[in-house]
Amino acid sequence: MVRHRSVGLVTRDPALYAELAGLLRDRRWPTTSLLPGQRIPESVGVVLTSPAEAPSIRHERVLSVTPGCDHRALRAAIGHAMDAEDRDGEVVVGVDPGPQPGYAVWVGDSCIAEGILESPESVAIFASQIHHRFPSRHVLFRVGGGDPPDRNRIVNQLLAHHRSIEVVDEHRTTPRGHRRPRDAAAARSIAQIRGDAVRERLALTFTAGEIANLQRLSREHSGGRFTISRSTAVQVLRGDVSLAEAVAAAHPGPRPSGPRASAPEPL
Repeated sequence: MVRHRSVGLVTRDPALYAELAGLLRDRRWPTTSLLPGQRIPESVGVVLTSPAEAPSIRHERVLSVTPGCDHRALRAAIGHAMDAEDRDGEVVVGVDPGPQPGYAVWVGDSCIAEGILESPESVAIFASQIHHRFPSRHVLFRVGGGDPPDRNRIVNQLLAHHRSIEVVDEHRTTPRGHRRPRDAAAARSIAQIRGDAVRERLALTFTAGEIANLQRLSREHSGGRFTISRSTAVQVLRGDVSLAEAVAAAHPGPRPSGPRASAPEPL
């Protein structure tokens, strides 16, 4: 068997080439750049190309990529093609709940991607992208049991998109250290622990302590100038608005003095 050592970048689209070359360079994946029709070396483990050019490329693993696509799911697909030996097994996604959830994608014994998502609701979007990149695989999402407000929002979003979910007892899965790298590390552990299957929506109820903590965070976010109301804190916990939006709405900046400028006419 020939060892896969590089990613093939095969396209005549200069914008797509520039985008993908930057992605591969950032990830330090060796790249073989070719034009459609040129012979692809056996050392190439996966080929990236445009949807229009994909049908003409002869290779066992071709990923069609549109400009501006989500790079996180794409990195997982590339990592699997380059690293994992299990070509047919289940894909397991560990999720460490929080305002910015950590994630880790596993196939067999290989963690093929990890990182941070923007919000609990963005987990469902990421899930759709993972299913797009692994269309023939069963994908299981294991969500850590901590941080109940964000955990329940994540689970409910995944259920709305008919995903397979387990909630995992994540006690001792979160290592010490700074928050951002810690989330991905915890997600790696969560993905490896069997949990309880969830098939029904979880109630979005919040304790007095969780509401008070959001109010405390709003004081920190505003530099100690004010505190959002309890009802607004509940809206943030439900995911209706972000903390930044709630703070901005509760304390808008000073209005400019002088006559109000008229809106420009549409072009």
